[in-house]
Amino acid sequence: MTAPITPNQVIHADKVTAIVELACRAPSLHNSQPWKWLFDHGELQLFADHSRVGRHTDVTGNEVIMSCGAALDHLQVAARAAGWKTHVERYPDAGNRDHLATITFHSAGPADDHELALRDAISTRHTDRLPMATPEPWNDMEQTLRNVLRGTVTELDVIDDSGRPALADASRRSEAQRRDDASYRYELLWWTHHVGADDGIPPAALGSPTEVSRVDVAREFPSYTADDRRPGVDRDHSNVLVLSTFDDSRMNILRCGEALSRVLLECTAARFSTCPLTHMMEVHASREAVRRLTGRRAQPQALIRVGLATGDEAGARTPRRPVSDVLTVR
Repeated sequence: MTAPITPNQVIHADKVTAIVELACRAPSLHNSQPWKWLFDHGELQLFADHSRVGRHTDVTGNEVIMSCGAALDHLQVAARAAGWKTHVERYPDAGNRDHLATITFHSAGPADDHELALRDAISTRHTDRLPMATPEPWNDMEQTLRNVLRGTVTELDVIDDSGRPALADASRRSEAQRRDDASYRYELLWWTHHVGADDGIPPAALGSPTEVSRVDVAREFPSYTADDRRPGVDRDHSNVLVLSTFDDSRMNILRCGEALSRVLLECTAARFSTCPLTHMMEVHASREAVRRLTGRRAQPQALIRVGLATGDEAGARTPRRPVSDVLTVR
């Protein structure tokens, strides 16, 4: 016999709104925030909004899906910290490829300390494009990440010092190939030139020419400052992680976005700085170079620089759209 559902086991719209607002702190391509949420009859729906991202950057649409996957995992973390477990049905509507997930909530009692730490990491995490110091201690962190990803569709590789020159070369070649792509450059300019906007990348979150000259694996952005933050870091000493999946199926891309989120939050909770990178995934030759460095047949989906921020120069947090712009409650 099924026990009756009591009022405190039913999640209300105000709780969902708070959870979604925190989930929308997830990283996304150029902080485009390409998601839409609908809460109706106790269920939360997640939809991809491809209109938010230009096709000259995200040709395949995979980065939109991965961004939404990151938001989906952020949502699960935020819900658990608020005392709810989530059940996620991915791609519930075969007739709507942009309907990525249906989420239901079940009362689950208080979160433990680690679950709360991951919730707190959502608010403190940001993309750090500055040069980083060596992430120490690292071995325990790497083992934690491998444990987190065990049994998922996502494989984790760490590019060591022997592979760093080849990775840096692939990064430079990727950017050189697109330097004369006017449409791609225009999209970059658009997302970095929103003064006072609630999306895009503010100038303070970008590196100056002096700063980016010390980072060998990075997307080239327009620069608006002449700062020299972290002058004591002679070059980027971060570890570079590669997240890969068996193929480029929409399900694997979505789940890889969830894995990306969890890696970022675990690293942030351990007081490491992070910078997710996808520019090399947008150019076939560069992506193949990354794949060869991993030694896998699996397809690379994202890179993450992980290191230590020195001093107080942690970089700027990016803005977010009002939750009312992305969530509809019926």
